[in-house]
Amino acid sequence: MPTIGFNVESIDYENVHFKVWDLGGQSSLRPYWKCYYEKCSAIIFVVDSTATDRLSVAKDELHSMLKEQELKDAVIAVFANKQDMEGALSSAQISDKLLLHTIKDHTWNIFNTSAITGSGLDAGMKWVANQIKSK
Repeated sequence: MPTIGFNVESIDYENVHFKVWDLGGQSSLRPYWKCYYEKCSAIIFVVDSTATDRLSVAKDELHSMLKEQELKDAVIAVFANKQDMEGALSSAQISDKLLLHTIKDHTWNIFNTSAITGSGLDAGMKWVANQIKSK
């Protein structure tokens, strides 16, 4: 189920304390994302791998975010979610559609994930934790 509004949670993972802001992606909420950029070390950008019609908007929003000064040091983990679903695009296809190869000013990675099965979530979170620890 997509996030409606904003949720916040604190978690400890791999000896890193995370304050996680889950920000809904609806167009009416996107202008408020900027309120959460300050002191942001990482962005986990979750895309629906089955919603090919929304990937262009996701690309535009991601690249717009990365221009923000407050996010200049943030690492980017893209979670290509719903990999358990029929017709899901691969992470390579998602990477191409999001033009991830053009991101030069941020360290980034992409992970095949499924929020339903949990597949890929651990690998993605470990990568984020290791990136934060190495700063």
